[in-house]
Amino acid sequence: MTQELVLSGADIVKVGIGPGSVCTTRIQTGVGYPQLSAVMECADAAHGLGAHIIADGGCTCPGDVAKGFGAGADFVMLGGMLAGHKEGGGDIIEENGNKFIEFYGSSSEEANEKHYGGLANYRSSEGKKVKIQMKNSLDSTIRDILGGVRSSCTYVGASSLKQLSKCTTFVRVNNQYNDTFGKV
Repeated sequence: MTQELVLSGADIVKVGIGPGSVCTTRIQTGVGYPQLSAVMECADAAHGLGAHIIADGGCTCPGDVAKGFGAGADFVMLGGMLAGHKEGGGDIIEENGNKFIEFYGSSSEEANEKHYGGLANYRSSEGKKVKIQMKNSLDSTIRDILGGVRSSCTYVGASSLKQLSKCTTFVRVNNQYNDTFGKV
């Protein structure tokens, strides 16, 4: 599919059906593909034809961003990781002294209402709406992500972000985090 899109004139291909934090496509349709595998396969095809890849969905921490670049993505989308920061806008909801912001998937009923005049009667919602605890400035989140990606480059010997995919090897594991002393 990536090759067909690029040969049809696409310069950039967005990769990701179902891995997003507010996406329900895999549940609703049974369609989806593991994000890391999808990015690796599509990046090979796109880069061979001079195009780029955007990894869309699945990032929950800075290490996931590094893995996206390591798999060959040229860009990595961070919807869920950036949602809820004050710079993102949106209506603030106050409950019991706590502040929240609503975040919804691009194929959710809310998105269809807001951007397309409603959910067509022949479709179903493939996203959900959640309330996220209001976060402070985006600055510390961005610094955390950049620091994680820089450390990843150091650990694998990549002198630049573009080199990260050339220096990365992936191994399948059951658990990537040792939570003996609690979750981060």
